[in-house]
Amino acid sequence: MASMLQKRIAMRRKIHILRAQTKCSKSVKRSFINTATLLYIYKLILKLEAIKREYLNLMATKKEYLKLMKNMQDVEVQKLMEGFLVKVNCEKGEDRLVIILEAFDEMGLNVQQARVSSNKRFEMEAIVVAQDQALDVKEVTEALLGALKRKLEMRHYTQEA
Repeated sequence: MASMLQKRIAMRRKIHILRAQTKCSKSVKRSFINTATLLYIYKLILKLEAIKREYLNLMATKKEYLKLMKNMQDVEVQKLMEGFLVKVNCEKGEDRLVIILEAFDEMGLNVQQARVSSNKRFEMEAIVVAQDQALDVKEVTEALLGALKRKLEMRHYTQEA
């Protein structure tokens, strides 16, 4: 008899916990509490699936962002007394120096001094002087970015073909 009473008390305690967890009414019927519990579990599963989808979207966004950062070219041009200080920082790849030097040649710029590094990324600092035409900082920057972008697009085009 005592064990029956202990089982009943344990069952009521479990039902009370389930009722509190599922936030259902004060009903004592087990079938209602079980249905409410199953509904609550189903809602939690739906929330978990939504969180998983959001996580996958965030991971895809992160991957795309890292891909864009890898392909990002940073070109900074400063006006000096007799020329320009050009700083280029971009993804390491073949022919970067050639592309930049060809762009300088097209603009009529002579390289006075340059420092190039290609350990993890391609980095270059150069002092360039215009031969005879007056160039603006914006024009030099746009020309270098355009040359690097054309090379990047041409490389992607040849990889896809």
